[in-house]
Amino acid sequence: MNQTTTKKPFRIRFWLVAIIILAIYLWSFLGIKFEGLTENAGRDFATILRGLFHPDWGFVYMPEGEDLIRGLLDTLAISIIGTFISAFLCVPFAFWAANNMSRFRWVSGSGKFMLSFIRTFPEIIMAIIFIKAVGPGAYAGVLALGLHSIGMLGKLYSEAIENLDLGPTEALTACGANRLQVLWFAVIPQVLPHFFSFALYRFEINIRSASILGLIGAGGIGAPLILALEGRAWNRVGVILLGIIVMVTIIDIISSAIRKRLV
Repeated sequence: MNQTTTKKPFRIRFWLVAIIILAIYLWSFLGIKFEGLTENAGRDFATILRGLFHPDWGFVYMPEGEDLIRGLLDTLAISIIGTFISAFLCVPFAFWAANNMSRFRWVSGSGKFMLSFIRTFPEIIMAIIFIKAVGPGAYAGVLALGLHSIGMLGKLYSEAIENLDLGPTEALTACGANRLQVLWFAVIPQVLPHFFSFALYRFEINIRSASILGLIGAGGIGAPLILALEGRAWNRVGVILLGIIVMVTIIDIISSAIRKRLV
């Protein structure tokens, strides 16, 4: 069988999948009803652009009240504490969900189900629930990020545990080590760098999530952002977005450099 004959079924499958995807996109766009632009759309859009490109630099620091720096620091603190909480609490769930940590498939299966159940609820839904429970503010944002991140970090941690080298564990078991000693001296040293790397990666995501949670009253920079949007203070919106971009970019650069050294 020549190479041309081998590639023919692959090309047929490729174009069939491409046509199906294109048909789904076309069907999706046909379901959107476009009723045209409003009369003031051009003027409003120009006003928004003018405000975004002329930020309100006076909002960066205001000694008498809430400003950009305080909002960004609150967002950073919410992300750090939420990630710290989830990075520790998800470890038992990760070992519970790892296939190679139990001889019974139903044990790891129930752990995977629990992690999937936890991460099913978006951060915003959890934040709304915690706002009703503990009131608006940063505390609700920390609880929402911490609980939601358990599901995602637990999944990543369990995959790292499943991919570990079983040679050291088998060697310690052959020497008579108990289960706790095998876990401490053979499993933890292998998975710990991956745990730190995944926690940093989740921290990058939580920075963005914390900025959004403030829009519903869960603390952080989102609160002044929603107030500026409601008041159509586009110059203040511009400086807040610029501050979020700068903070997220710096965090991404630092986190990426650390993760490269860990793994």
